[in-house]
Amino acid sequence: MSGMILKLGAKLQSAVCDTQIMVLTAPKTELDLRCGGVPMYVAGEDSVEGDANESLMTETLTGKRYVDADESMEFLCTKGGAGGLSLGDLPLEIKQPKALPSSD
Repeated sequence: MSGMILKLGAKLQSAVCDTQIMVLTAPKTELDLRCGGVPMYVAGEDSVEGDANESLMTETLTGKRYVDADESMEFLCTKGGAGGLSLGDLPLEIKQPKALPSSD
């Protein structure tokens, strides 16, 4: 199911590991969101088939937010797993916390 339009709050599952995420921000265009190199699917719907790409099997961490390079999309990992999140073949990264201003 590659090329799906994601809605705010949608819950997605990996077809190759235990990873589950929730959509926090996403453009209203078709996205090829993958976990372990295999397209993710909407929780509760039929899963997709596919073999994991070993180079993309990097751990996802529960409670972390994952973003693309320009942070135009953001996903919250609600259940960690062995597969890494990617947009096509481009890995998503853990969102870095913003530095707080120093208190004087």
